[in-house]
Amino acid sequence: MKNYRDNNYAVNKYSKAIVYRFADKVIEVTLEAYLAENPGKTVQNFEELKTLSDEIYFEQDRSENAQTKKNLSIHGIEETDKLSTLPLEDEYIRRQEEQLLEDIIDKYLTENQARRIRLCIYQGLSSRKIARLEGLHYRTIQDSLVLAKKKIEKRLKNF
Repeated sequence: MKNYRDNNYAVNKYSKAIVYRFADKVIEVTLEAYLAENPGKTVQNFEELKTLSDEIYFEQDRSENAQTKKNLSIHGIEETDKLSTLPLEDEYIRRQEEQLLEDIIDKYLTENQARRIRLCIYQGLSSRKIARLEGLHYRTIQDSLVLAKKKIEKRLKNF
């Protein structure tokens, strides 16, 4: 096990004593010390406590490892796709394009086409889902969306 001296589970597991590690010190409770402190206890009680201690450290170690795998180093983060936002210039361009699309939708589409295209683009609804929402045949919605997309494409060619 790599760096087992730094791992609470490994230190406890490979020691005959029960090991308690703190930030400033390590306490080892041996079988002899346990029996001396607890006259009514047996070797079996110590072994049960040792097993429980191993299990607790094991679960802590698993939990820490699971969390560590979720952490992301900040070194080289610029090259990853794990950023939560776009670079400023990309975000600016995205917003400009979104505003242009909204302007075209507002100016050149009918009220029905505008509503349907927004449901399709922003909420990802299919023509069948939109048809169910509006109580219409899906082909009606599909035709409306095709016409709306043609109008949008025609206006975008000017830019």
